[in-house]
Amino acid sequence: MSNQPNILLFLTDDHGQWASSPYGNGEVRTPNLARLAATGMVMENAFTPAPVCSPARASLLTGLTPSQHGIHDYIAMAFDRGAWLTDEQTLPRLLQGAGYRTGLAGKWHVGNEDRPAQGFDSWFSVGSAYPLLHQGRRGYCNQGRMETLEGFTNDILADRAVRFVEAEDERPFFLLIGLTATHGPWRGHPERHARQYRDATFCDIPADDTYAFGEQALESLSVERQLEREAQAQYYAAVSHVDEIVGSVVGAVERAGKLNDTLVVYTSDHGLNCGHHGIWGKGNGTIPLNMLEESIRVPLLVRWPGVIAGGGRREETVDHLDVFQTLAAAGGAALPADCDYAGRDMLPLLCGRAGEVKWRDVQYGEYGTARMVRAGRYKLVARYPDGPNEFFDLENDPRESRNLTGCAAHETLISELSAMLESYFLRYSRPGKSGLLGPKLPQHNMTEAWRV
Repeated sequence: MSNQPNILLFLTDDHGQWASSPYGNGEVRTPNLARLAATGMVMENAFTPAPVCSPARASLLTGLTPSQHGIHDYIAMAFDRGAWLTDEQTLPRLLQGAGYRTGLAGKWHVGNEDRPAQGFDSWFSVGSAYPLLHQGRRGYCNQGRMETLEGFTNDILADRAVRFVEAEDERPFFLLIGLTATHGPWRGHPERHARQYRDATFCDIPADDTYAFGEQALESLSVERQLEREAQAQYYAAVSHVDEIVGSVVGAVERAGKLNDTLVVYTSDHGLNCGHHGIWGKGNGTIPLNMLEESIRVPLLVRWPGVIAGGGRREETVDHLDVFQTLAAAGGAALPADCDYAGRDMLPLLCGRAGEVKWRDVQYGEYGTARMVRAGRYKLVARYPDGPNEFFDLENDPRESRNLTGCAAHETLISELSAMLESYFLRYSRPGKSGLLGPKLPQHNMTEAWRV
């Protein structure tokens, strides 16, 4: 394909849509994300297909639902089978086949971190040293060789990203930057950022009652509630540190004279609660697993000079499956004919040609045996095989505090949404990979909700 853009994909960890200035947060400082928004497009209703790391990343990289690619929870290194996604045509493999120089700088988290995945010419990963440390000595995998380096993890990853961008090569590049922040632990972030938020009001975090539809779990149990404000300050510090790195890498692209030929995408694998609903974490911050708005909404900023007009905002419902389609189309990658993809190319929306397409207003999601359909103002969460299920009217109850499943007035609508949910996953599932298999699936970690 002629005129292939360079593609710079920032895929951060646990960055909730609510926690950035382009989405209205009045206290967290994200000037570089604001600059991307001002010179590109903000997708106001962007979602993840799964509110936990590994399946969300796998969906963005393959364009497939978790029930198609078979990854349904975060992959702990002790359970790495060495075979996750090896049979799938991932975005880097497809773009490499289209003539791209491909690279990873950061977190992979859909298989072995200590071995380069297929489709990458350059590989620099955070290695398998978990839990995450934001600062200190840790191992990194550089082209299959382990290195031990000292410093802030995200700064080291940013340095490797800049090196990749600055390399002399005539091919267009695809670079996946998997920053480890804003994932917990919510401590140890650069003090120059943390001190900015110690006196913050955190007025953008609703003062919710304790979550009424499950027990606290995992990350929700890791935060000392009497020190919650410090954890929130650290989370905001992590966001500002990420923003700083976005500016650094985009600046390197500009210095290399490539910015006008580069498609920049900023997103996160899923969202995060930082005291919202009285919980911390994402979908697995509660038992049973949740599909709260803060868990499923992600930032999505897209900049492509000369193609996407600056300062735009779109309200269509989009997700990582659409991001896959969009980047594949922009790079001229040929998609495998035997894959049934749920996502669509967003370029008509991004380029002012929205009238050419009829876009959906429904979002689907899954996390193992829990599934969700969100249609306009209504959201149905179904947990198989026996519930408990939830139905929310997001217009009248934006904080998802009143479960209306027992309300006779909504019986017909709930039945319709249930049928939509079953129809969608009947189509977008593969034998042996459906999340409804629960404990029959390959084990991902020691905390899977369907094995408890």
